[in-house]
This record gives sequence, structure tokens and C-alpha cells, in this order.
Amino acid sequence: MYSSRFTSGSDTSDSEVIITSRSAAEFNSADTLLWDPALNSTSNDGESHIGSDTILLSDSEEGPGTSTSALETPCYRKYTQLYAPLVEEEQEDSGSDKESSNAQNDAEVEQPSVSEVIANLALQIDRGAVNRFNICRSDIWDGAVRGFRRGTFAETNDLLVKFSDDEGRFEEGLDTGGPKREFLSLLMKRLNKRPIFDGPEQSRYLVYNSTAIREDEYSLAGKMIAMSIVHGGPGPNFLSKDVVSHISGQSSFNPSIGDITDEEIGKVLQQIEVASTLESLRDLIFQNSTMLQTAGCFKRVVSVEEKHSIVKEYLRWYIIDRNYTAIDRFKDGLASLKFLTALQQHPAVLTPVLCHSNHKLTATDMENLFQPHLSPVGSNMRVLENKARSFWADYLLDCEG
Repeated sequence: MYSSRFTSGSDTSDSEVIITSRSAAEFNSADTLLWDPALNSTSNDGESHIGSDTILLSDSEEGPGTSTSALETPCYRKYTQLYAPLVEEEQEDSGSDKESSNAQNDAEVEQPSVSEVIANLALQIDRGAVNRFNICRSDIWDGAVRGFRRGTFAETNDLLVKFSDDEGRFEEGLDTGGPKREFLSLLMKRLNKRPIFDGPEQSRYLVYNSTAIREDEYSLAGKMIAMSIVHGGPGPNFLSKDVVSHISGQSSFNPSIGDITDEEIGKVLQQIEVASTLESLRDLIFQNSTMLQTAGCFKRVVSVEEKHSIVKEYLRWYIIDRNYTAIDRFKDGLASLKFLTALQQHPAVLTPVLCHSNHKLTATDMENLFQPHLSPVGSNMRVLENKARSFWADYLLDCEG
């Protein structure tokens, strides 16, 4: 077969008519376009048309009305041959991406231990420079405040603590760790008694105090806690879990009426909590409208179950919202040595350090804290050391009992 073109005389805008064979047309289109029914259609008289101006004549034995299936065209076969391997590779790549994503999620879920987090924070400490604290045991707080507010104090310096007796003489010996840990332990106990905290002894929350605000005691308290933990001392172990959750950016808030030390307020909240009828609940809300309006939770109730939301809203205002200025300054202090950043990154790991725990220290726990350095096996000293280890274990059991 052959191909010829008919072009009209003078009008260049007229369409061009192309007569070509089917095989030639399929060959030409195979390298360019995917098969499209609109471009490769069969008319009623058996002629296939490519576009509007191309007439395709059959060069095979196919009779009128016979058309080639789209899936059998050379164009489609060439398309699948070229791109099928790429599709398979993309599927394999997507599978590997999913596996890497799952591995990354598992790594994110796995949390470091508290000792690892604190050890990383302790790398900031410059052991070659010290902040000196002169402490009298009869007034731990005064000595601590003077030390932390000294002009030469630097967060990254190590702590050097010297205790003096009541006569003012310094105890002999430099701080090799024991005096520092004793000072930090006493300081955390003294901090619990400060008027910047309120609530139960083992679940304390920050409360606004105008004098403490002027003296910036909230920031100082946060700094003391951060320095104590990073320098190997104890945490406060008395902060409210709701306050720590708020500071670390968590949304959990589960207070109880027992957290309120004001007897009158606690009594009103308890009455609202145990209200059994809608009428009695409305009466209690109306009688204590001033108290509830101050907290922004005075509203008209339509069911008895709304009493729980009223109590929870008031507790949140009482513990968190009304003390936001004090909490913000406390957070500024916790930012020392990047402890606040670590707390926000690993709240589940560091929260037990700040809050009270009911875990009881056992003899096994104490025994695992120490790693003995033993003489070679078979030596006479090793025999004596093993006997001493058994005496040590018995002593721990006696203390536990």
C-alpha cells in the first residue's frame, strides 16, 4: 500500500487528508501515543480512522466491521513492555519505604532510660569549674539561695558544697560527691515546705504568691530542681502529676477534690459532685454562683451529669489557670541545663523523678546498685570477698525487714 496527500489549492487552513496503511499508522503511533479509542475508532463501513483527517486502509485479510482490540495493539504492548518493570520496581521501593517507616516508628516508641537521659544532660557540666556553696544545716534554704544567686554562679559549673557546724567551722575535706548529694537531698525536702506550693504533701502544685513573684522564687525553685537532677541528686518527688503534665505539654488532667486545701471550696465541690437531682444541682450552682463565676464555670445545666464537668473545670482553673504566671516562671527555671526540653521530649521517663512514687526500695534493688571489684578466681582474697558479699546481702535483707 502507499500513502499520498491531497492539499487544497489556496486555502492553507483546510485540513490535510492522509491515506496510509494500518501497519504504517500503528508503527508511527507506537513511539508516541498510547492507544485511545477517540484516535483509533472503527466506522460502520469497516474503515479505521486515526484523528479526523487520516484514512486508514486495511492491508490484511480482515473483513469489514473487524477491529483490533485495544489490548492487542502494538502500541499498548510496547507501553507495557517499557513501563511494567518500572511499576514493579516502584512497588518494591514502596514496600521498602514501609519497612523503613515501621522501623522508624519502633525506634520512636522505644524510650531511653532515666539514667541515660540524665547522663546526656550531665555532659554539659564543666568539671573544671565549680560553684561554691557554704551551707549550714540549721538553715539550708538561706545558704542555697545565696549560692544560686551569687553573681559568679554558672549553670554549667560543677557544685562544691562545704557544710559548717553551728559554731561556724568548716567541716574538713573537699566535696567528693557525698556533701553535694546530702545538700541536694536536704534542699528538695526544704523546697516542699515553701509557700509557693499548695496541696497534699505528696502531690503539690504551684500557687500564686505575690511576695514570691517579687523575689522571683518560682524561677529559683525550678532551677534548683533542674540542677539537683542533672548533678546526680534527687528530684523533688512531690509535684502534682497534673502540673507536670501541663508543664511537659501533655493533655491529661485528672485532679481530685482532695487536692483542694481550702475547706470551704472543697465542701462546695463535694456537694456538687454528689448532687442526685437536677433541681438540687441547680440550687447549689445558684447558691455558689460567685465562686463559680470567678472560675468561669457558672452555667445553666440541663442534666445531672453536667456536675462532673463543672467540678473538673473548676479544679483546672484552681490548679492551673489562676496560677499561670507562677507556672511560667517555674518553667523558666526548669529550662536550666536543658532539663525542660528533655522533660517535654521524654515526659514518661522523667515524670516519675518529679512526682511521688509508691515504689518500695527492696534489698535486691540496693544490691543491684553496686558492682563489686573482685580478686582473681581461686585466690585467697576471692574467698574472703565472696564471704563478705554474703554478709552484705544479709545486712540488706535485715534492713528491708
